[in-house]
Amino acid sequence: MAKAAASHILVTTEGECSNIKKQIEEGSDFAKMAKEHSQCPSGQRGGDLGEFAPGQMVKEFDEVVFKEEVGKVHGPVKTQFGYHLIKITSRS
Repeated sequence: MAKAAASHILVTTEGECSNIKKQIEEGSDFAKMAKEHSQCPSGQRGGDLGEFAPGQMVKEFDEVVFKEEVGKVHGPVKTQFGYHLIKITSRS
């Protein structure tokens, strides 16, 4: 069965999400930005969600984690919870 590990940053608006992504692309640390901005409890762990299988996360999140390039920051990804930046750390 496929498994993946990812970190994310969850915010309320697409604009805020895009702004944080731009800062990361310009060199800001993903984990530091998660601690400062993420509204998910995982933010205190730098956004780390650990390892999970398909179907454990909401559909929009799964589609990115199990299809897109590992090691890159993807998003904004809209879900019922808000807007996410997703960094896929591994996939097997």
